[in-house]
This record gives sequence, structure tokens and C-alpha cells, in this order.
Amino acid sequence: MADSPNFIDYVKICCRSGAGGPGIVHFHRDKITSKGGPDGGDGGRGGHIILRGNAQMWTLLHLKYMKHVIATNGEAGQGGNKTGSNGRDIILDVPLGTIARDAETGEVEVEIVEDGQMVILVPGGRGGKGNWHFRSPSNQTPMYASPYGEGRMEWKVLELKVLADVGLVGFPNAGKSTLLSVITAAKPKIANYAFTTLVPNLGIVYYRDNKSFVMADMPGIIEGAAEGKGLGHRFLRHIERNATLLFLVPVDTEDIRKEYEILINELRLYNEELLDKPRVLAITKCDTIDEELKEMIIEDLGDLHNNAHTPVVFISSVAQQGLDELKDKLWACMNEDMESGKPRYKSLTPRPFEFDEEEYDEDDEDYDDYESDEFED
Repeated sequence: MADSPNFIDYVKICCRSGAGGPGIVHFHRDKITSKGGPDGGDGGRGGHIILRGNAQMWTLLHLKYMKHVIATNGEAGQGGNKTGSNGRDIILDVPLGTIARDAETGEVEVEIVEDGQMVILVPGGRGGKGNWHFRSPSNQTPMYASPYGEGRMEWKVLELKVLADVGLVGFPNAGKSTLLSVITAAKPKIANYAFTTLVPNLGIVYYRDNKSFVMADMPGIIEGAAEGKGLGHRFLRHIERNATLLFLVPVDTEDIRKEYEILINELRLYNEELLDKPRVLAITKCDTIDEELKEMIIEDLGDLHNNAHTPVVFISSVAQQGLDELKDKLWACMNEDMESGKPRYKSLTPRPFEFDEEEYDEDDEDYDDYESDEFED
């Protein structure tokens, strides 16, 4: 995820499922049967548009320029009570954590969280019934078949929310990328300026006894992010799918407690349910202080340091101090959450949806809605 142009977490596509094939009116005829009974077959089902979870994917880049996804129609039934072929389904592989919304209403319709999970996004039309289904003692020569189902054309918005066991939350230059680079094999860009991280970065943290968990480095949050300031809520949504939140506050901050409370408040304003997630507070860059100063910081934190629901850890990524204790705290939080029976990646109540065309591509005219007659056969 180092190259931000390749990380696409929003796409809008037009999905058109296939129409069902018509059933036919047909009667059995052969060289020894001149007036056989009805044997009109059913039409085939129209092709579906299907989403499939793929754990090997991490972006929606492959769908960015696929503006129109069109499944084929079902074939007509045949004599001899033969059913027509179904239309070809279109399967779209998407990363885990992808949700699909209706582009007009913003309603969440589909949610992909497991590898191989398949969900029909837009169903194909049903096939029509042939006249074989309408035979009866009083109607031995039915001259009609049932109509087929029309395909559906709908605009969908696919939105990716990164799945991770631990999500890093903090202001710019809090040391998130440095921590990720030290305890995982990820190589995020690290620099001494705000918003160095422009896209989420994932890394695998190896724990003792061959255990591991996934950590995600999120772009920095600033005060007012929930209202769209800085990088705004464009990346706040990725925090929704993290099982545990790790808050990072530098030790050289003027008021550590205040900065932590600002971060908590931004999450509350964005989605209050985020506060139900287990969390850990890490004080970073602690290689620059001694034990006496550390005790003073603990006194300033007061009840926050003694809060069992928010463990506090002093770490230094550069000097690799306190990292084992940090892993222990994170692992304990994750296991406590799993033992309580809560889902690993809890689905939160979605925010009110506001489609912002600029988040997709303000210069791309293909995002304009097309008239439905463009797709008529």
C-alpha cells in the first residue's frame, strides 16, 4: 500500500443483471406422433452480479475503470421440455471489508468479511415457464407460456473498510508508521511532516508461540476530522473494522491526557459505537525520558492510567522499548473480546451516507448516470 494512487477504497459502478429467457409454447411432434402433448421448456435464469471476498486483494483498483458490469440474458426454452441455459454470472472479487451501498439511497446492502464469501449484488431475472407447466385435463393444449423476469440496472457504490486486528489511532507524527515498521515487515513511508501516511498500511505482528495478528496504520487524525478537516472521515471509516484500537500519543506532547481525549471525541463524533471497542493507550518516544519523568506522567494521567479498560504502555519504537509489553496488552484485549462472544470484526451502524462525486474522480464523465435505453438489446 505504499503507493497511494493504487489504493482505491471507493468505486461507483453500474450493474445490469441479465433478463430471464422466455418459456416457449411447443407441442411434441415426431414421425409417429402427429398431435402430441405440450412440451415447451422453461427459459433460463438471467445472469447475476455477484460479489466474492478475496483475502489476497487489498484495493478496489481493478474496479475503478469497470464502470459498467453487464451479465448476459438467459436463453429461451426449447421443445422436448428442455430448459434454456442460464445467463453467465459476473463475479466481482473484492477485498475483505468491502460493503456495497445503493448509490441513490446510501443503504448498505452487502457486506463481505470472509474469504470466499459470495453474495448476489443484483439478481438476474427469472426464466419464463413453458406451456408444459400449464397442461391439465381441461386444458390439454395450452397455447401460452409465462413471461420472463426483466434484468435490473442499478448503480452501486463499493466502499472498502480495512480489516485488521489492531488499528493505530493518533495525530500526525505520533509514531504510528515507525511502530508498524519496527514490529512488522511492512515498510511504510516515514518522514517528519504531517500526513506522511496517506493510505492505510497493513503489517503482520508475530507474537509468541507462533501466534500473529494484523496491525493497520491509519492516516493521522486532527481535531475536527469527523467534520471533514484534514483527511477528514475518508479514512476514519477504516477504523470501524478494526477489532482493537491502539491510541498513540508522543511523550513530548504538552498535554497527553488532552490529546487522548481529543482522539476519543473525534471517534465519538464520527461513530459513537467505536468507543465500545477495546483500546490501549501507548505513550511513544519514551527513550527520551527517565523513570522519574515517567512517574510524573503517570500521576498526570491519574484515573486514566488505572483504568482497566484502557491499559497504558510506555514504548519507544526506535529503541524497541516496551514493545513486548505492548504486544501482551494487545493480545489480552483481543482475546477478551473474542471470549465474550463478540464478532472479531464487528459491523457498526453505518453513518448517514452522502455521496461525494469528488471522492471518486471529479474529472471522470463516466460517473454520470446513463439513460437506461443505452442498455436495451
